[in-house]
Amino acid sequence: METIAVSLLVIDTIALIVLVLLQSGKSAGLSGAISGGAEQLFGKQKARGIDAVLHRSTVVVGVLFFVLAFLVAYVL
Repeated sequence: METIAVSLLVIDTIALIVLVLLQSGKSAGLSGAISGGAEQLFGKQKARGIDAVLHRSTVVVGVLFFVLAFLVAYVL
């Protein structure tokens, strides 16, 4: 059980890293950080196409990462 849980955690970690690196940046520089954060907060920028799929996949894999991390901590 320990080996399976750790193996799944390693695979999930690699998948999470790849998904984060595949996403495009939402803002560029300081001006993008100021205005981009406000636009995203109020819903002016909506993710479309592959960006939406990558975002949803990242959220799912991130949640799975935390579940597996707690499982590994509990098993070991």
